[in-house]
Amino acid sequence: MNTARESELRRDVIALCARIGSDPLLVQGAGGNVSWKDGGTLWIKASGTWLADAATQDIFVPVDLAALRAALAAGEYDTMPAVLGSATLRPSIETVLHALMAQPVVVHIHAIDILAHLVRPDCASEFTRLLDPALAWATVPYRKPGANLAQAVGAALAQGPANVVFLQNHGVVIGADDTSGVLAVLEQLTQALSVVPTLAPLAGPPAVLDAGGARYDAVTDGALHQLAQDPILFARLGTEWALYPDHVVFLGAHAFTFPSVAAFQAAIAGMETPPPVVFIEGVGVYTNGEFGIAKLAQLRCYFDVMVRQQGHGALAALTLQDIGELLNWDAERYRQNLSKK
Repeated sequence: MNTARESELRRDVIALCARIGSDPLLVQGAGGNVSWKDGGTLWIKASGTWLADAATQDIFVPVDLAALRAALAAGEYDTMPAVLGSATLRPSIETVLHALMAQPVVVHIHAIDILAHLVRPDCASEFTRLLDPALAWATVPYRKPGANLAQAVGAALAQGPANVVFLQNHGVVIGADDTSGVLAVLEQLTQALSVVPTLAPLAGPPAVLDAGGARYDAVTDGALHQLAQDPILFARLGTEWALYPDHVVFLGAHAFTFPSVAAFQAAIAGMETPPPVVFIEGVGVYTNGEFGIAKLAQLRCYFDVMVRQQGHGALAALTLQDIGELLNWDAERYRQNLSKK
């Protein structure tokens, strides 16, 4: 690719990242990643950075695409991307996945209207029913992000070319020749898979709760109190909390739910490490000083997914083994520590 074309593509990708990164229905916090290919170089979002910051910060890392493809041809899905130049940030956990896609521009995001389907056990049949038959897509079952997921995607692509890959309990990958092509496919998908959220009127919860000296404030995003005040959503917290990787990595293995304020206060007073977010049945959602904007973005994502499940039965939650693999993974600890508090 000539220098002028590369510079134009970089500008287009940066503009795309800033656009989709500022829309929480498409991207949440440090979630998602974007790449473009320039000859033998793959430019990929750095782990822990936010797509929304693309226009103001240098969030991309160059890696050796030729070496990645050689490793993949040998079946080495756990290969470590070779960073080029003097970049100090780590490339995205999903770098190998981007190398697998043949298209010049690749976007992997957790768009809410798509994710709302991907957490259902029958999502593939829904896609067959709802999507344009002319769209080339594939679906892969949930796999731990990184090498395991890349291998599953590689197997799916070996069955036939696709520019859309749905990752169950995770997100979607879109490949195109340019950024306008990505946006066209993304618009097509979100329109076809759009789900109207079920929003309920809310009672105003107490602004502050105290438990043995631990202060908890009502969550700043008022809509989230529906998770505690709606009986169906509150019940789902116990069985359908861990639905996709970013949620588990940032918010933990299970929800801390309590049947009353008194039960919350009694339990918290006896905990050595109070949880950053709690759900009190019929009252509201409360957070302490350890709950920053990265966690809030993920909790809002969970809410947006759950209010799009009316009329649907049990969702496909991650297993205990899936959760353990995510929480004991150095790469995800790095990403969380690097992300905004």
